[in-house]
Amino acid sequence: MTQTMGHANIADLIGQELPYLRRYARALTGNQKTGDTYAAATLEAILEDRSLFDAGHSAKVALFKAFNQIWVSSGAPVDQADGEGDGSPEARAQWRMAGLTKHSREVLLLHAIEGLTTNQIGEVIGVEEDEAVELLRIARSEMAKTVTGRILVIEDEAIIAMDIMAIVEQMGHHVTGNARTRDAAIEMARKDPPDMILADIQLADKSSGIDAVAHILKEQGDVPVVFITAFPERLLTGERPEPAFLITKPYSEEQVHSAVSQAMFFASSASITT
Repeated sequence: MTQTMGHANIADLIGQELPYLRRYARALTGNQKTGDTYAAATLEAILEDRSLFDAGHSAKVALFKAFNQIWVSSGAPVDQADGEGDGSPEARAQWRMAGLTKHSREVLLLHAIEGLTTNQIGEVIGVEEDEAVELLRIARSEMAKTVTGRILVIEDEAIIAMDIMAIVEQMGHHVTGNARTRDAAIEMARKDPPDMILADIQLADKSSGIDAVAHILKEQGDVPVVFITAFPERLLTGERPEPAFLITKPYSEEQVHSAVSQAMFFASSASITT
C-alpha cells in the first residue's frame, strides 16, 4: 500500500483486520474485556490520527502498529507487578510477565498466531528486523520454560487429534485423553480433571466444543482453554464472550506451541457461553 487512502477505504481495511487485532489483544492480555478495551482505544486513536495508514504500511501492520503504540503508552502494566498480588489468575499472570524480556511475548504472538514476518514485526513494535529475530528466539525459549500440566484434547478428527497430542506431549505436558463429542469430553473431565483444555469447535456428532468447554468450566472452575477452528471470524464477532486463545486451521506446530504456552502462562480462560 503505497498511496494514501480515503476514510471509507481505511474503514473497510480495518474491518477486515479487526477480528484478528482483537484476537491478538486478548492473547496478549489474557483477558477478553481488557483486550477489547485496548482494541477500542486503538480505533479511537486512528480516528484522531490516520497517519499510519498513509505511511506505506500494509493495513494489518498499520493497525497493529497503532495498537502497539497504545499498548506501550498505557504504562506497561506488567512493569507494575509486585509479588503475586491478590492471588487471582490475572495477578499471577502479571507477576510472571514482569520477568519476561521486553517485547518478547508481543513478538511471539505476532509471528506464531498472526503470521507476521520478522520484518513486519519490527515495523509494528519499532525495532530493526534483526532485533525482532532475536526477540523471537528469546520468546520461544522463555515460553518453553512455562509451567506444564495435564491437557484434555477435544477433537473429532483422529489424525488432527494425534498430531495435537504429539505436539503437547513433546512440550512436556500430559494428555489426559481425547474426546470426540461433547458428552465424552464432559465425562473425561469429570474422571480426570485437566489443567487445560484444547478444543475444536464442531465435534463428530454435530455437538459443540464450546458447549463442552462451558459445561466443564461450570463444573470445575477456571481452566485455561485454547480453541481450534477453521472459521475464527465466527467466534470473533464481539457479540458474546469469546476465547482469549484461538488457533486457526490449518495450524502450524509453532502456533500450537505458542497458544498452549500462553494459555498455561496465564492459567486462566475467558468466560465462554453459548
